[in-house]
Amino acid sequence: MDMATMRARVRQDLRDPSGDRWDDDTLDRHITRAVRECSLAAPREATASLVSTGARTLSTASLGDRVSIEAVEWPAGQYPPAYLAFSVWGDTLTVEAASPPPSGEMVTVRYGALHVLDGAGTTLPERLQDLVATGAAAYAAIEWSAYALDRLSTGGDDTWRHFHTWGQERLAAFAKGLAKHGRERRLRSRRLYAAATPASAGARPVEG
Repeated sequence: MDMATMRARVRQDLRDPSGDRWDDDTLDRHITRAVRECSLAAPREATASLVSTGARTLSTASLGDRVSIEAVEWPAGQYPPAYLAFSVWGDTLTVEAASPPPSGEMVTVRYGALHVLDGAGTTLPERLQDLVATGAAAYAAIEWSAYALDRLSTGGDDTWRHFHTWGQERLAAFAKGLAKHGRERRLRSRRLYAAATPASAGARPVEG
């Protein structure tokens, strides 16, 4: 799956194979928006190693495609993994442990990242590709219906209404799919990444 293939799939859903109503740039914009929405609900799983300075805080600024922090592991490489309680504010990750990792130690951060969909391919799993197509087609249909509302349509006066209704139905299906994948992700995170040490009173893993 690449951008051209996804665009063709969206055109098929919109019944616009020849591009009479939507040009490529417009559909690419809607596809990119849908990919981002899917990334927020079900991000790409990524891992990075950050070097401790001996303080309780670590900078996550290098994780430019970050959506969320799922787990902080230290000491790294143990079995079973040693997950630390943490909190996040902006690009600062704070370890909620009695003693922070010593200076120079590698701290493993497991995080959710934005998915990629471009001319070279995609990081989207198959289960999300149909959802992206649904969302992109919905955005395109609703935008076109708003544009066409006060303009003469060769398909008749009610063409804009058809696209608006169809787009709203697809948008509802898209939102339902996002909610489902978001719930599954939260349940999985709670099962896999329990902290090795309890957080201090009132502290919990959060995203800033």
